[in-house]
Amino acid sequence: MIETLLHLPLAEGTHSALSDCFADLAPPLTMRQAAIESARCLYCYDAPCTRACPTGIDVASFIRNIHDGNVDGAAITILKQNIFGGACARVCPTEILCEDACVRNHDIEAQPVKIGLLQRHAIDHAQFDAHPFQRAAGTGKTVAVVGAGPAGLSCAHRLAMLGHDVVVFEARDKAGGLNEYGIAKYKLPGDFAQREVEFLLSIGGIEIQYGRTLGVDLQLAELHARYDAVFLGIGLAASRQLGLTGEDAPGLLAAVDYIATLRQAGDLAALPVPRRAIVIGAGNTAIDMAVQLKRLGAEEVTMVYRRGFESMSATGHEIEIAKTHFVRIRTWAAPLEVLLDDGGRVRGMRFEETCLQDGRLIATGSFIEIAADAVFKAIGQGMGLGALVDPLAQELARNGDKIMVDAHLRTALPGVYAGGDCIAPGQDLTVQAVQHGKLAALAIHNDIQSNAEAAWPT
Repeated sequence: MIETLLHLPLAEGTHSALSDCFADLAPPLTMRQAAIESARCLYCYDAPCTRACPTGIDVASFIRNIHDGNVDGAAITILKQNIFGGACARVCPTEILCEDACVRNHDIEAQPVKIGLLQRHAIDHAQFDAHPFQRAAGTGKTVAVVGAGPAGLSCAHRLAMLGHDVVVFEARDKAGGLNEYGIAKYKLPGDFAQREVEFLLSIGGIEIQYGRTLGVDLQLAELHARYDAVFLGIGLAASRQLGLTGEDAPGLLAAVDYIATLRQAGDLAALPVPRRAIVIGAGNTAIDMAVQLKRLGAEEVTMVYRRGFESMSATGHEIEIAKTHFVRIRTWAAPLEVLLDDGGRVRGMRFEETCLQDGRLIATGSFIEIAADAVFKAIGQGMGLGALVDPLAQELARNGDKIMVDAHLRTALPGVYAGGDCIAPGQDLTVQAVQHGKLAALAIHNDIQSNAEAAWPT
């Protein structure tokens, strides 16, 4: 898909030099810093930070372990609730979750304990001789998991812990989902995502079949008939369209496609990089796209959003990252027209200025043009039309293109569960996807066991 940018110049510099631009966004704590920071924790009873964590990590407990020099114990406390604790320590918006809830925000210090960095410290320094969790006795049951992203792999790991065998079907040639293909390279640098997957799989009992795509060579009806339960963690793979003429012109691309190519690039110097770029959107993906373009050497990057700053879905922390990289942010402007040069390639975009009137977004009739060599869409994603096409899949209740589930992640089809970005409601957070997978695994286990007991002769 990145072929649409091949007319652009390549990134300047060597792969090694460019790689240095994608080191960790925040440096890790030293042993001394971790000791000092862990001592700041008040180890609250009924800690608000734990209640704010979507996966329910016992924050006070793991920080106390760090303070006591028991790093392995701290890591186990984290991984018990969140098997992707390493990635989440790096990408989770702690500033609006656990750290926002920290009681240190409300005294004279006005600065929370650095929970995210302490979690990263525990995971990075843990030294296990073997996988820290043992599998329960085999149940003889096998569960199909569709999608090897955080939701699917979290579900698979918990099911394996509970003694079930799991077969994971993944459309791409690597596991990890968003962590492998969709997170900014400076947040999860190097091969961290794959090392975390390898650690997760080392519990045993999990098989991954790559190149298997739901709706192509895999049907829900087949899985439902063959396995004891099915978990759908298929994410949202289809980028939404702007609905404008010229959207297929060279120079216009979905941001997630460029980010995926960047994360998989063996030579960063071979990436096409526009001198001037527009990123349409106001979420964390838009920020990731804009900042990475600046780190690759783009001179001007402008994010454009149709509403105001207060409506942006990107966190304040992410917006500050964009500002420190000199990303321009233009609000109250809606995409109107893709501007093309004589060769039919992108040369910019025309936007119509917007405003709120009686609570409704309206066009003002004023227009602006922004010159750009490339335009990247970061306006959200959908499930796509091909994933759930067989007759059985049509029976899934949906809200738009998202699957409806109950409090235990059960869909309208008995024996079929779902979680992650593909369900409604959801926050599209990695940490929430991990929790969905874990809760779905517990529901699957309880349902399978209940059915087995009901069928047992008395």
